[in-house]
Amino acid sequence: VQLQASGGGLVQAGGSLRLSCVASGRTFSNYGVGWFRQPPAKERTFVGAISANGKITSYGDSMKGRFTISRDNAKKTVYLQVNTLKPEDTAVYYCAANPRGGRIDSEYEYWGQGTLVTVSS
Repeated sequence: VQLQASGGGLVQAGGSLRLSCVASGRTFSNYGVGWFRQPPAKERTFVGAISANGKITSYGDSMKGRFTISRDNAKKTVYLQVNTLKPEDTAVYYCAANPRGGRIDSEYEYWGQGTLVTVSS
């Protein structure tokens, strides 16, 4: 599975963004997808994940409420909607795939290249 993340950019605090993760290659509908982010000079953390069939989502403890993950298997795309952006949301956002999904980045086999989100105050 090859993944391509996009949709990042510069946005003012309080704004919204929708990030996309487009897949190619193997049967995308067999894979769970996770989103992770890495702020400057900090470790990568779990944002959220969605199951292969899209029926189950989970989010990091500090992500609930402002982050929403969805997917369209016909388009081989997973979305991360982020609302009410804050400067501390500034990070490179990565999507990743594996058959099981989950919160642990080392369990993901396939990674996109990341898309940078910068939130100005």
